[in-house]
Amino acid sequence: MLATAQCDALDGGIRDVARVTERRCALTRQVLPVTALVRFVVAPDGTVLPDVRRKLPGRGLWITGSRAAVAEAVRRNVFARGFGREVKVADDLAQETEHQMERAALDALAIAGKAGRVLTGAAAVEMALGRDDLRALIHAADAAADGRRKLDAALRRSDSEKSRETPVIAPFSGAQLDLALSRPNVVHAALLAGPGSETFIARTERLLCFRTGCRDRARSKGHASAVGAQDQGCK
Repeated sequence: MLATAQCDALDGGIRDVARVTERRCALTRQVLPVTALVRFVVAPDGTVLPDVRRKLPGRGLWITGSRAAVAEAVRRNVFARGFGREVKVADDLAQETEHQMERAALDALAIAGKAGRVLTGAAAVEMALGRDDLRALIHAADAAADGRRKLDAALRRSDSEKSRETPVIAPFSGAQLDLALSRPNVVHAALLAGPGSETFIARTERLLCFRTGCRDRARSKGHASAVGAQDQGCK
């Protein structure tokens, strides 16, 4: 079935999710690509849960994918109105949503790591910067500035055209990278094309947009989109 646009903020359930490219935000009433929104569902006990992977059963309500928008939806009681019933909404729903988006991105990185598509260590990373299958350069958020500058400069030297297209990703701490990759002291890493790599880039982009409020899914330096959807306007 071809993907379509859908103007409702409340979907018809999980079978309805994969075929729709756009939804209406229940807070702003704007129609946006689903990649710029976060889906929420109601658990059996009536608690509103973020469905950042878009796989949870039940009808889903869509909110603009930013921390500020989710917090505002909580404040304005948008979930009860949108679902048309009394629901339980945690005050820290925006924080929990961000945590789940972070976890989803790191899970994708773990898959890439298990597939042998992540190289770590400054020397190995620098050698990988000229590879045709390089997909991203990763720095720990707490990496030393001089180490980051050295590898960033090496990336620019490796191939000027390729370096402009290669994301530089740095929102995760060294401890988070260690856990995801099941190895100690991960400070820098090279992400190669393969299983999990595109998903990790896409989920990281969504996480950064959630934190900053950006809705631009276009490719940009240090922050590139790996997925896209056909924009189809709702009448």
